[in-house]
Amino acid sequence: MKMIEIRECDDYEAAKKLILEYSKIIGAEACFVSLDKELSDLKGFYKGGALLLGYDDGNPIATIAIRRNNDDQAEAKRLYIKPEYRGNGYARPLLNAMLDKCRALQFKEVRFTTKPEVMSIGYALYQRMGFEELENDGETVLMRMMLD
Repeated sequence: MKMIEIRECDDYEAAKKLILEYSKIIGAEACFVSLDKELSDLKGFYKGGALLLGYDDGNPIATIAIRRNNDDQAEAKRLYIKPEYRGNGYARPLLNAMLDKCRALQFKEVRFTTKPEVMSIGYALYQRMGFEELENDGETVLMRMMLD
C-alpha cells in the first residue's frame, strides 16, 4: 500500500489550490462561507491551529486544517483528497495526523461539521474513528472527539 506523507503547510499556493478545488464540490458550497477571507491569509486564518498537507510522491494531494476556537477547542476543516488519489486509505492517516497535532497544541476537544449526503465515505470513517454526533439537522452534522 502506498503511504501518504503529511506535514505542516510549507506551500500555501498548493494549499490554496487544493482548498479551491474542494470548494467546487457540488453540495459542499455551504462549507465555504468565508472562503475569500480564508484564502487571502491562510497562515492567519489557521493561526493557533495548523494547516497540514498530504503528499504522494512529492505531489501535494490532500489537506486537513485545524482552526482554534478557544484554548480548549479546535475545529477540524478542509479534509480533502484529490479525486484520483481517493481509495488509497489516505483519509485515516490525515485524520490521525490532525488529532495528534490537536493534542500537541493541547486542545481538549476537536469538532467538525460534515454533510453526510455529500461526504458519506468521510462521515462513515468519522463514526468508525469514534467521533460522536452532537447535532444533526438532517443535512449537516456536528461531530466531536474528546482528546486526552
